[in-house]
Amino acid sequence: MDSNESRARALLGDLSAGCSAVAWETADGGHLWGRNFDFNRIAADSKVTFVPRGQVFYACGTELEGNLEPSTRCTAAYAAVGIGSLVLRSTPALYEGLNEKGLMGGQLYYRTFAHFAPEARPGTLPLQPPFLVTWCLATCASVEEVARALEERVSLVAIPMLGTVPPIHWMFSDRTGESIVVESDRDGLHIYRNTVGVMTNSPGYPWHRTNLLNYPQLRPLDYGELAWGGERLEPCFSGSGAAGLPGDWSSPSRFVRLAFLREHAVKGGDEAEGVSLLFRLLHSAAFPLGAVELTGPGEITPHDRGVVPYDYTVYSSVLCAESMRFYWLTYRNSRVRYVELSRLLKGDRPLQFALGEEPEFCDVTGEGV
Repeated sequence: MDSNESRARALLGDLSAGCSAVAWETADGGHLWGRNFDFNRIAADSKVTFVPRGQVFYACGTELEGNLEPSTRCTAAYAAVGIGSLVLRSTPALYEGLNEKGLMGGQLYYRTFAHFAPEARPGTLPLQPPFLVTWCLATCASVEEVARALEERVSLVAIPMLGTVPPIHWMFSDRTGESIVVESDRDGLHIYRNTVGVMTNSPGYPWHRTNLLNYPQLRPLDYGELAWGGERLEPCFSGSGAAGLPGDWSSPSRFVRLAFLREHAVKGGDEAEGVSLLFRLLHSAAFPLGAVELTGPGEITPHDRGVVPYDYTVYSSVLCAESMRFYWLTYRNSRVRYVELSRLLKGDRPLQFALGEEPEFCDVTGEGV
């Protein structure tokens, strides 16, 4: 395996990362979208990536594999920024991101259930699943346009990339506040509109939605005095309203936990507060290193870094539709960084920014008053 193929296979591993995603709205009308990226490693080429307007890319095939499909050549109408890789050369592969129109979204692992058609519907553009985030951010201004494009203009097709078709599904949100989930199953493509604003991994969105019916007792208010036989029991602790809230890291449990928190947690008065609070909420579903042991590490390449025998939350990101800021932090470096897309719009070539995974600490010893 040569170096370029090894780097591409590291990227394909990242496309199979388990994740949690949440849409969020602040009191002043700001719209945020955040996600955890949960895996046992990350490709060395995965960085915060800026894709300019006018960027040429392809919906099918890669320069690396020598199988570019000329008829799927596209040009980006909108600039975008997100975490992804340029290793495929012909098409930037974004795991999540936002564009200059405020469209935000990303892909999440959809093991067992994802199924894509063998060929495109007549009159539509064939699109490999790993390129959907890039394609949507480059060509669509809203979730409405994403939904319409998937229904009328493009077909997700099971064309392998280096022999693999990653099993993924997607969540998108925008400045209207609507969130949609996109899933391609054996019975076809499904676009779920006006969702609860949360998505994790398998099973599909309808199952997760129905599963919420198992938790009608959850509420932020504590339960009061209880009567058991002749005894009256006075509460002696807080938090009883959420008794039974799942606390493990399985996909169904993370979905319920995030749906409850999204419904009841304080969302913040403005962007700065909202971003801070959304990172805190995402932390409640984050995988601690060592808590989710793997039965096998998967295919490891020389271009994977941080490889461990556990799934953990490699990074978390929060996106703001209004300011066009892409915020992120990593497992080992909780300092929040951001790139502001509006300041990059005049750029005419892709740019990348390191994730910054080394720990940083702020020494304030000399600042006492």
